[in-house]
Amino acid sequence: MHITTNWNAAATANTTPARAPTLESTRIRSDVDAARNTALSALNNDRFRVMLEQITDPGASGALATMNSENVVDLSTALSRYAENSK
Repeated sequence: MHITTNWNAAATANTTPARAPTLESTRIRSDVDAARNTALSALNNDRFRVMLEQITDPGASGALATMNSENVVDLSTALSRYAENSK
């Protein structure tokens, strides 16, 4: 019985030099890190969590579906209401 091993392939795999990251891969890694940090920040933000709970409520989706032009708020009113609620 003769057992052969592939020592040459293993030796070649271990001696192959690591490639330097390309500009594109560095940019992608940076974008992924930024997205991860943003997601973690959002998950730890109580106001964001409450907003997510409100918009994922089945009743809220029904209310949004039945909105009509009577419920439209102009931008300045929306901004002032947001400022009031941000305090």
